[in-house]
Amino acid sequence: MGIVAADPPAETATLAPALLAWYDRHRRTLPWRALPGAHPDPYRVWLSEIMLQQTTVATVGAYFDRFVTRFPTVEALAAAALDEVLHAWQGLGYYARARNLHACARAIVSEHGGHFPDTEEGLRALPGIGAYTAGAIAAIAFDRKAAAVDGNAERVIARLAALETPLPAAKPEIRALVETLVPEQRAGDFAQAVMDLGAAICTPRSPKCILCPWQGACRARALGIAEELPRRREKAAKPTRRGTAFWVVRPDGSVLLRRRPESGLLGGMIEVPSTEWREGRGSEIEVKQAAPVRASWVRLPGTVRHTFTHFHLELAVLTGEASAKAKGEGFWVPLDRLSEQALPTVMKKVVSHALGVARRSRR
Repeated sequence: MGIVAADPPAETATLAPALLAWYDRHRRTLPWRALPGAHPDPYRVWLSEIMLQQTTVATVGAYFDRFVTRFPTVEALAAAALDEVLHAWQGLGYYARARNLHACARAIVSEHGGHFPDTEEGLRALPGIGAYTAGAIAAIAFDRKAAAVDGNAERVIARLAALETPLPAAKPEIRALVETLVPEQRAGDFAQAVMDLGAAICTPRSPKCILCPWQGACRARALGIAEELPRRREKAAKPTRRGTAFWVVRPDGSVLLRRRPESGLLGGMIEVPSTEWREGRGSEIEVKQAAPVRASWVRLPGTVRHTFTHFHLELAVLTGEASAKAKGEGFWVPLDRLSEQALPTVMKKVVSHALGVARRSRR
């Protein structure tokens, strides 16, 4: 049963003021967060929310600063080439976010004159903006009475109401509870306060309940089960996929790269050519047929390993030297200019592995 249905209205009415008073004293200073009394910049709010999807605050901070230095406005981002955006996004992962970010910037400029819609409905019509992100932007950037329910908020509310329903099934109930708690004024501060509460006090392990402004109303604390919540559905084991990457070099020292398809995993990113990634390793004939150019292939010792959200990946690396006139399926890049390419982390591992083996062989 939700807290609003069970608790007296008077207690419910005190929750937002108590949390906001705590927030005024303990709010985090973050690169994208407006200072007290300042009006938030919708561009920075939107950018931070997209970056923070599936990524921690600690990781995003440095990326955010570099990104806004390179693309200081939504107009600058819209005017940039997609490759520039993907390159700036390197290391943040989940590259569909970067493609949607670019598409969204262009839609805001072309369809809205460079101004962000200020309602959840208007925001959700834009590329890459779902229910949570729309609520967060509407609340934080425009102080709309909207619910912003991220992972921190899910944990806080599940404990506040002692919800036994496991995630993700509990999401609709949690969102409904948040909607009843958002105040008419300072909705944006309330959204950020819940996030800060989850990050600093209502942590996944060893929550600091004695410091929590909601300790008196928290059912999980009263029941002694705060650290057990939220419940989570048991995750299935991740499968392991395998493939072969082809590290091919011309006599002039250039390396063959290619662009991945725009749709799908790592869409639009640059890669070292490889076979398909699947659970069974391909036969020797299949691997040779997938080779991007003719070469005498030699397998490098070791395996490149990387973990994505839904699977583990193991890549064997074959190396070969192509002729000076070799075309190949892709494009050739001098070794000293590889850093200019939008290589995802897994491909940086392939490059590092190949160069590392080459260095060791020269000793």
